[in-house]
Amino acid sequence: MAYNNVKHAVFKGKGKITNTISAILLNTLNSQGVSTHFIEKINEREQLCRKARTIPIEVIVRNRVSGFLPEWLGIKEGYKPDNTIIDLRYNNDNLLDPLINDSHAIALKLVTRETLNKMYQMANQANTIISNILHQAGIELVDMKLEFGQAVDNEEIIITDEISPDTCRLWEEETERRLDKDRYRRDMGEIMSSYQEVLERINKVMEDK
Repeated sequence: MAYNNVKHAVFKGKGKITNTISAILLNTLNSQGVSTHFIEKINEREQLCRKARTIPIEVIVRNRVSGFLPEWLGIKEGYKPDNTIIDLRYNNDNLLDPLINDSHAIALKLVTRETLNKMYQMANQANTIISNILHQAGIELVDMKLEFGQAVDNEEIIITDEISPDTCRLWEEETERRLDKDRYRRDMGEIMSSYQEVLERINKVMEDK
């Protein structure tokens, strides 16, 4: 799905690929001290995850200007800012996931300042770790959407969504060829082969460690 469920399609086998990519990346985050809901991959399509109370905020980490930002800010797509941009969206389908700021999030009682600061810290850590893995695979992490929750077992703040080409923008470093969901959003074709390429490149990196 894309554009808040406006666009729909089915690609046979995509769930297997995204499940495997996400399992690798989430497991790596866990091993490097960034807690996630991931426990283990059960089979090709399923994961065992920690139960958590959802925090209805999407945290988008941007290493380049992409998505809606070029038009919104009048900046060329692909521009690399000196800082990492972090956007917040209120995860509410009825409101079309509007952009919000820290004050909005706290005023709406979606999160406390302490928890929001923790989410920012974890988002930056995850960005560094995953960017490094992908760089070794010749892929640039342009941006990434993260979701968070509070673990039911110990109240810990954890990452609670998949991390895959469905939730990230991934560009081949040498050519800036898109290897992510934008191939579907923009009707660029070669969706499955691009996702498969991401998996193969990541697998190669993990095998070489």
